[in-house]
Amino acid sequence: MKKLIANLPQVGAVEWISVRSEKRGEVRELDKVEVTEDKGLTGDHYAGRSKKRQVTLIQKEHLDAVAGMLGRSAVDPGLTRRNIVVSGINLLALKDRQFRIGEVILEMTGLCHPCSRMEENLGPGGYNAMRGHGGITARVIEGGLIRKGDPVKVN
Repeated sequence: MKKLIANLPQVGAVEWISVRSEKRGEVRELDKVEVTEDKGLTGDHYAGRSKKRQVTLIQKEHLDAVAGMLGRSAVDPGLTRRNIVVSGINLLALKDRQFRIGEVILEMTGLCHPCSRMEENLGPGGYNAMRGHGGITARVIEGGLIRKGDPVKVN
């Protein structure tokens, strides 16, 4: 089993990046973001508040699944309030691992469960559609820049 878990040859890609300057604030989409070990994402309201939740990530494939459950063609990533959307790699396979996004090294710290805002943002059933599809939280091991299109891979 350990051998199977260790085998993760897929390389994903950053599809979308955002920060929020304040709690419940407007999501601001970015082409790139600076990431530091002590603060996390520059300009994000979580910056420096929590070492376990410095970055939130969600899979594009899960956004597609949520859209399907809600009878939509797509879900705007900003509605999920996550920092980074990736595609092509299973984020849950990063459990207990460090991974690289562009110049930055992150370590998964847990699951990013949906909150009541999902019902507000996605409409009736939004919370339940996001259950099991909310993504992950991560802490910063090594800072740098993350850009749209950067590869996402096990470090």
